Amino acid sequence: MVGVGAIAGGGMSSDLQALLAGRDTRFYRGHLLRLTCIIFLVLITSMTNGYDGSMMNGLQALDNWKQYFGSPTGGLLGLFNAIQNIGGLVGLPFAPWVSDTLGRRTGIMLGCIIMMIGVALQTAAQNIGMFIAARGLVGFGLSFATIAAPVLITELAFPTHRAGLTSLYNSTWYLGSIVAAWTTYGTFRLQNTWSWRIPSLLQGLPSVLQILFIYAIPESPRWLIDHGREADAVRVIAKYHCGGDYDDPLVAYEIDEIKEALRLEKEAKQGTSFLSLFQTRGNLRRLRIIVALAFFSQWSGNGLVSYYLTLVLDGIGITSEGTQTLINGILQLFNYGTAIFGALIVDRAGRRPLFLTSTAGMCAAYICWTICSAIYQKSATNLDAAGVPIGANKTAGNGVLGFIFIYYAFYNIALSPHLVSYTVEILPFRIRSKGLMLMQFCVSASLVFNQYVNPIAMDALNWKYYIVYCVWLAFETVYFYFFVIETKGKNGPLPLEEIAMLFDGPRALDDVARAGHGALHDAAGTPPAEDDKKGDVYHVERAGTLEA
Repeated sequence: MVGVGAIAGGGMSSDLQALLAGRDTRFYRGHLLRLTCIIFLVLITSMTNGYDGSMMNGLQALDNWKQYFGSPTGGLLGLFNAIQNIGGLVGLPFAPWVSDTLGRRTGIMLGCIIMMIGVALQTAAQNIGMFIAARGLVGFGLSFATIAAPVLITELAFPTHRAGLTSLYNSTWYLGSIVAAWTTYGTFRLQNTWSWRIPSLLQGLPSVLQILFIYAIPESPRWLIDHGREADAVRVIAKYHCGGDYDDPLVAYEIDEIKEALRLEKEAKQGTSFLSLFQTRGNLRRLRIIVALAFFSQWSGNGLVSYYLTLVLDGIGITSEGTQTLINGILQLFNYGTAIFGALIVDRAGRRPLFLTSTAGMCAAYICWTICSAIYQKSATNLDAAGVPIGANKTAGNGVLGFIFIYYAFYNIALSPHLVSYTVEILPFRIRSKGLMLMQFCVSASLVFNQYVNPIAMDALNWKYYIVYCVWLAFETVYFYFFVIETKGKNGPLPLEEIAMLFDGPRALDDVARAGHGALHDAAGTPPAEDDKKGDVYHVERAGTLEA
């Protein structure tokens, strides 16, 4: 077992600190603002996924949608929700090949084209079969984009901005959910099929924007070097990290470390197949975190609210179409704000404290949520002719609503922003897309299970079903305590290139450290110190595994 509470050794490397000293590295200034805007174009890939869950919540509250499709319930309702993830499961095995072979940018472009076709069919749906098939096609295209986008962000971002920007990727899920929630709130008044066709159409908005500006997004410099295009990689780093200054020592520093890391990876015979994920101790340590994180992100009780908020609100007497869509809209705004907060404090608070606080807090909130639900249900036994409870404990019902918001505050500080960012930062270059694919596969598989089981379980058990999640969240907290490894440095953000040493051991560090440190001295015209030649710990690409 990896030691409990393992942390990064020294924070930002001495070399990187020296290179960045005196620079204005704020993300909103100069050439870094241009890079931030470009990365935002990549971030909105996650909007499409977030839009879907909130849209389906909103559509289930629309009378026109229910009448048009025959008020689906149980297994059919589960299929309506699950089919996008089923489509994603079909596409995931092919997505890493596209990203690794044709480029990160090509993966995003291909995914966007497929999603736009699916959205067009979904908007024009004439029957249940057409609507379900179109949603499956959207999920298929989304699989290509969601593999390429976060990898491109983490490989393109400025070194000290990487963690925050990559964490914002999954947080942008809520930006899509906000647009969907408030769109359905605005269209539920339309007394025709456009009340649900307009929200369906707007699901394609992020893909349209990305296609329009796809050639403004540069390719990953790591991918370029791995494919023999070093000159192009130099141009990308010089332009976007150094303001066009090719003589900036940061250019040579980053390029030399990437090249050395790829060389070491090849010497260590680190393969690029899926089997490579299971072939070293370091990779197995990564997998036990990544797979667990994927399932925990969807099996923490959030699936009930993400796709079945209507059923939860029905259970506490909130049945009005307008009220349900309004609550959905307010919840998504709250979620986006708390997820951004979790993303931006990651390098200060650390990954491990955030994960532990998140799961423990969710567990406490869910227990209170369950108690309030039980009190309300026991008080709501007498119904009037319209089926509305008489004399129900409204305080308990409002308590459920309040604890839903408290629960999401804890969920959003870790499991929302750091699901993707933690996954991509702990994976070495050659298996980064493959590992992300495995994580996405596990997420989709857990979602498919959730979307089938949750409506059936809610119908059968009602509030008693919440007890399952209370127990599961307690287990998650214990699991994270023993297995999550901190990737934050003691003195500040730990660069992507240093993180793998926490999984593969320190011996693999030295050669790449000398490469980056040598580049610094070459630029300064000074020889390295004797201790540097012995391979002290510095900024390391760490893309390969050098010990089993």
